[in-house]
Amino acid sequence: MNKLLIISSVWVEPNSSAAGSRMLQLIRYFLSQNYSIQYASTAIDSEFSFDLADLGITTHFIQLNDSSFDDYLQTINPNLVLFDRFMLEEQFGWRISKELPNAIKILDTEDLHCLRKARHEAIKKNTSLEVLDFNNDVTKREIASIFRCDLSLMVSDYEMHLLQTVFQVPKSILFYLPICIEKSTFIKTDFHAKADFVFIGNFYHEPNWDSVLVLKNDIWPKLKELLPDAKLNIYGAYPTQKVHQLHNPNDRFFINGRAKSAEEVIRSAKVLLAPIRFGAGIKGKLLECMEYGTPSVTTSIGAEAMCDNLPWNGFVENNYSDFISKAVLLYSKQEVWQQAVENGYKIIIHKFLFSKYETAFISTLNKLQSNLDSHRKANFIGQMLQFHTMRSTEFMSRWIEEKNK
Repeated sequence: MNKLLIISSVWVEPNSSAAGSRMLQLIRYFLSQNYSIQYASTAIDSEFSFDLADLGITTHFIQLNDSSFDDYLQTINPNLVLFDRFMLEEQFGWRISKELPNAIKILDTEDLHCLRKARHEAIKKNTSLEVLDFNNDVTKREIASIFRCDLSLMVSDYEMHLLQTVFQVPKSILFYLPICIEKSTFIKTDFHAKADFVFIGNFYHEPNWDSVLVLKNDIWPKLKELLPDAKLNIYGAYPTQKVHQLHNPNDRFFINGRAKSAEEVIRSAKVLLAPIRFGAGIKGKLLECMEYGTPSVTTSIGAEAMCDNLPWNGFVENNYSDFISKAVLLYSKQEVWQQAVENGYKIIIHKFLFSKYETAFISTLNKLQSNLDSHRKANFIGQMLQFHTMRSTEFMSRWIEEKNK
């Protein structure tokens, strides 16, 4: 039996973020392939985390800079290790290479942190998003981690292209696997049964907080005047006090906190608004809109890598005036709204059904297991970075461990 170890800085919370949904999808896929799975995290368990024991998965708390992890590795002896963020590969990758040199190391990027950071900096400096500065520590760390791993899972084909052209990452160590939908049957929705606007997003994620501020300050003041009966409902896990302070029933602007069911709040809304100014990867909330039959208005950053040349399930506008006018159109015109819903279904069938990627993913993993040595030898930069990491990160970690004693 193949043994998979997942190393994460968080517990799986599919109702809190797209990253949580993504991880649960990966877990269920590996279970379907008869993998035995251990899930190890550096985080304290959360009341909102998914009970992995229900799936027969053993969980384990692991400490940073602690050699007890080496003993744990020898006990479970996985032949496949999945990191859910590059920071975890930095912390534990060298230990795996030392204790289990033949274990395949996979990085699930979820999105490129360096791209999100570069876009955020461009927004703060009021510079063009086309002129991105990748000359920072996050970029160097993340790209190094991608090179050190045997395979990195990418949710965005835009980021696949970026890695290969800007950073010269070999295609052989990348695999495109977006957040997926497992079924192609959709529940038809009724224009007249839906009401109001919605936004949903985990507030730990900075682009979501920025989007809510744009809605509050730039979109809703004008939109609410054009649609005097409509409300804007904001949902999201982990809202802070600054988020709650935006709540204003008199303006029909409601901060509702964590949604018990993302599906329920998206299905009941007539339109989702997502004026996303920076970020990376693909946006889980927009994919859920397509699945649940709710059109959206978003930006080019929001829609990036999600529809290829197909029409969006709503509208993509970067100018706030156009964003507002298209929101009114979508909200008011049933035929426009209905076409947007159909567009979303077509996008899912074209790009986001898991069945499109399953066979290729199985084949890639099997090929890695059969040809791991030659695969690694073809990635000289990865070998070089691994060599230096074993001598720098390792000794820093061991020094911290001794200091903590």
